[in-house]
Amino acid sequence: MTDIPDIRTMEDFATYVGLSRPTVSKYFNDPRSVRSVTRDKIEAAIETSNFRPNLFAANLKRSRTRVLGIIIPNSTDPFYMALTERIEAIAEAAGYFAFMLSSNGRIDLEAEAIDRLQSMNVAGAIVIPVGARDINARLTSLAKKIPLVYVDNPPDDDLPFVGTNNDQSFGVMVDYLCRSGEPPCYLGMPEINRNASSRRRAYMRAMERFGETPKILPIPDSQSWDFERFGHELTAQFLTSGLPTRTLLCANDRIALGAQLAAWEAGLKVGHGADCTLRIAGHDDHPLSRFACPPLTTMAQNVKEIGSLAMSQLMSRLSENSVEAGPAGERVLLRGDLKLRASA
Repeated sequence: MTDIPDIRTMEDFATYVGLSRPTVSKYFNDPRSVRSVTRDKIEAAIETSNFRPNLFAANLKRSRTRVLGIIIPNSTDPFYMALTERIEAIAEAAGYFAFMLSSNGRIDLEAEAIDRLQSMNVAGAIVIPVGARDINARLTSLAKKIPLVYVDNPPDDDLPFVGTNNDQSFGVMVDYLCRSGEPPCYLGMPEINRNASSRRRAYMRAMERFGETPKILPIPDSQSWDFERFGHELTAQFLTSGLPTRTLLCANDRIALGAQLAAWEAGLKVGHGADCTLRIAGHDDHPLSRFACPPLTTMAQNVKEIGSLAMSQLMSRLSENSVEAGPAGERVLLRGDLKLRASA
C-alpha cells in the first residue's frame, strides 16, 4: 500500500484494503463485529489513506442507523456542553455517532432540529426540551418512532427521564442556610423550562418544613437565557430597595454570579463571616462557581452520571429495538451534593 489511489467511496476503500465491501461496511457499523486481525488491517488502511465514510449517506440507506441525536436548548451553557461531551464519549464507545443540535431556547428552532434528526434517520435521541408548559408536539410524535430519553426538563408522559432531584437538593441547601444564618430569600430563574417552577416549589416546601415563611423575590416575565445579566440587574434593583433577608438563594449559579457582581458594585462584602453583610448561594456547581469572588456555595449536579444514565436507558431501548414503555419509562432523579464555599 505504497501508492495511495483516489479513494472516494466505500468500494474504493474496500479495494484498497483488499477486503470485501460487506466486511468493510461491517467494520464501520461496529468495529467489534469483525476479527481483530481484520480490524487491525482496516484501521491501518484508514491511517494511511485518511478515508472517512459518509456516515449520513450510508445511514439513509439503512432501516437501523448508527447515528444518535442530541438536542440541547443552549450551546454555550457549561452544563449542556459537559452533558453532550459525556453522551458523545459513551456513544463512540458503543459504535455510534452522536450528532448535537441546539434549539437556542426557541420552540421553532427545536422543531427544525427534530425535523433534521428525522431526515438523518437517527436511531434514537436524547433531548433537553425547551418550554415551561407544553412539550413540543413534534417531540411527542418523534417518541412514537424512535427511542427517546429526556434530560433536565421532564416530559408530560411516561417517557424515560433523567435529572436532578430538586426537592432533595434545595431541601439540603435551605436547611444549611437556615441553620447557619438568616433564612434565605429566593431569586428565581426565567420561565424557560420546568426547572423554574420545580425549583421555586422546592424552595417553598423546604422553607415550610423548616418552619419559615418563603420569601420569593418578584421577577419579570422573561424567556432570557442570559442568566448572569438577569441576576445582576435584578439583584442591583433589590439591593437598592432592600432585600427581606441577608441571605440570597438563587435558582442557579449563573444567576448567583450576576448577583455577586451587583453586591460588589454596591460595596457589600459577600460571605458568612462576621464582617460580611450578605450571603449568596446557588445551584448546579457551574465550572466557574469555585473561582468566583468569593467562591460560590452551591449544590452540585452529577452531570456525568446524568449523561451515563440517560445513555444507559437509550442503549437499552435500542437493544430491544422498541419505543415501548417498561424500563424505558423509568424516571431517575439524582441527588445533589452540597458544596460549601466562602459565599455562604
